[in-house]
Amino acid sequence: MSLQKTVIIICGPTAVGKTALAIQIAKHFNTKIISADSRQCFKELNIGVAKPSIKELQTVEHFFINSHSIQQNVHAALFEQYALEKVQEIFTNQSVAVMVGGTGLYIKAFCEGLDDVPAIPDEIRENIIANYQANGLAWLQTQVKNIDEDFWQIAEQQNPQRLMRALEVKSFTGKSITSFRKGNVTKRNFHCIKIGLNLPREALYLNINNRVDTMMQEGLLDEVKQLLAYQHFNALQTVGYKELFSFLQQQCSLQEAVENIKKNTRHYAKRQLTWFKKDAAIQWYQPNDVTNILAAINSSFL
Repeated sequence: MSLQKTVIIICGPTAVGKTALAIQIAKHFNTKIISADSRQCFKELNIGVAKPSIKELQTVEHFFINSHSIQQNVHAALFEQYALEKVQEIFTNQSVAVMVGGTGLYIKAFCEGLDDVPAIPDEIRENIIANYQANGLAWLQTQVKNIDEDFWQIAEQQNPQRLMRALEVKSFTGKSITSFRKGNVTKRNFHCIKIGLNLPREALYLNINNRVDTMMQEGLLDEVKQLLAYQHFNALQTVGYKELFSFLQQQCSLQEAVENIKKNTRHYAKRQLTWFKKDAAIQWYQPNDVTNILAAINSSFL
């Protein structure tokens, strides 16, 4: 049968099993995968961002993996443009594409478009990052609370990326980032099917803890050591790296750093779920429920 151009989106919290399912679905439809992960795109980051293995990347072609450098300013608007171009490439030969990832804003940008926020000069962004590095999260929270009370009331107050973004927009435009959020949805020329993966909390947290232990065994500390000179880059303000930077700067023990990675990854997973649970279009499954997931996808083509 002739299928409507469709993107099957696999989303959910970190360590839930998105990559394995995405590869199964991509093989089923003989198609390619676009990653929607804001860190796996960086070629300098490997172990700490849980990239697909070399074997997995050879099994199915992936886009937005190792596609950019940490020295580039990668953001949701860039991803939107990149992913729209790649999906049209896929559609030249296939009716179905697969997208997989846990960066909710990237998926939203791809499906619905973004509100038009002005480009921020690099020097403003770099100054805010430098101040955050020097003064910590508490400083960042105080700054946002004082100069953008509207955003602060709805902000992810523990998320430095979101807080820095709000601060740079306010600093450059004089307006709250909330004033740019019109909520307009851009009509796409393809259909999106959203499949959310989740597990009971205890099982997900066990996956997270085991993954962090595996990352350490695979050499995450050595990877972070090699990136120490770049720790101020925005790409490295991320779980798994910033905690080990603290260890390398003798701010905590290695055991404390590893426990902080596990704790902060669990918090990140919780934030991801909070974001995705707001999207009523997502159909939720456990990651091993492949038969029912494929049945739901196929039924949407009828």
